[in-house]
Amino acid sequence: MRPYKDRKNLQKKAYYTDRFWVAPRVPRESIEKDEVFSKDFESLTKECPIKEAYLEVGQMVLIIDPKDNLKVLKHLKEKLGYEILSELSAIDYLAQDGEFEIFYQLLSLQKRKRIRVKCRIKEGEAIESVNSLFRSADWSEREMYDMFGIEVNNHPYLKRLLMPDDWVGHPLLKTYPLHGDEAAQWYEVDKIFGKEYREIIGPEQRDAAFVDPNDTCNFARIKHEVPRCADPNSEPEKIEVFNDDAPLVETFDLKKSKIVEDRTR
Repeated sequence: MRPYKDRKNLQKKAYYTDRFWVAPRVPRESIEKDEVFSKDFESLTKECPIKEAYLEVGQMVLIIDPKDNLKVLKHLKEKLGYEILSELSAIDYLAQDGEFEIFYQLLSLQKRKRIRVKCRIKEGEAIESVNSLFRSADWSEREMYDMFGIEVNNHPYLKRLLMPDDWVGHPLLKTYPLHGDEAAQWYEVDKIFGKEYREIIGPEQRDAAFVDPNDTCNFARIKHEVPRCADPNSEPEKIEVFNDDAPLVETFDLKKSKIVEDRTR
């Protein structure tokens, strides 16, 4: 059952939310509250410098210098048992701070604990590859290079993963246009047919919710039922017999059907 809502004086109520409202941060806790993380942090600080560390949503977050990423992850894997790299990517903070944030999500099956390692780099700076430690980092680092343009040193095969090799720009940057630029809009037409066919084919349709009312080849029912690829303004197809080609289903004949006048029966 739906909860009751007072619908009086609806015209006086605001229907919008404050777009300047900032959600409160997830509370951070001290590492000493978790015995396992406390021992891991103590072991890690003896080998690698850590800028900041805290607990957040039940996992330990470590903020490190980007130059120490390989050293920190190697210690976490080989000495502390965080053997799975479940996620690796970046976040664009260029407009806000002029930096990228790179994060590594680690998992220890034996301890049933997760650690997130984060570092910041400036635009144009490179980060060291961790592919030698975690094979799962191969495609993740290529995707990061493809989507954000972040160079990864000593990667065995650093090239675009999702976009074509000659694609201009990096789609996950916040400065990248939502519908792509002119090169993106005409990319497939130019590559397959050539620029001289732009006026004949037209630009690429990038609206996933767009429905062409005159397209009866890709949309079955537009205004009324018509045969496939027929003229959308043609007369609707009159169907009287159903399932005539299904041998195990009784054929329904519209002429034998009866219309019930009395709805109460």
